[in-house]
Amino acid sequence: MSSYNLDEVKEMAGGDEDFMKVVVQTFLAEIPPDVEAMNEAIENDNAGLAYQFAHKMKPNLQLFGLNLMSQIRIIEAWSKEGKMKDEVPEAAAIISKKVNVAGSALKRDFDL
Repeated sequence: MSSYNLDEVKEMAGGDEDFMKVVVQTFLAEIPPDVEAMNEAIENDNAGLAYQFAHKMKPNLQLFGLNLMSQIRIIEAWSKEGKMKDEVPEAAAIISKKVNVAGSALKRDFDL
């Protein structure tokens, strides 16, 4: 099973391979550093900053079919309502792992 799904990217690009590559490059340039910054915010108990990064990544994670919305919601719930804090480290670890695996696969599949 693939670590990502490009159906939405393909639909957005209308079959334009060059545009798809740009979208993939943008994902690779922006999402891993955002994940790192989110993890740092979580380690520093900075719920507000963790929320900003989690929320910012949400559309891209969905676009690439990474199925991480439940993990993002855990971080958002902690940030907004102080709930589910004990679940945040695991949610962040799942996000990190999926983004890393998808990033490696995207680099390979797009020769980047």
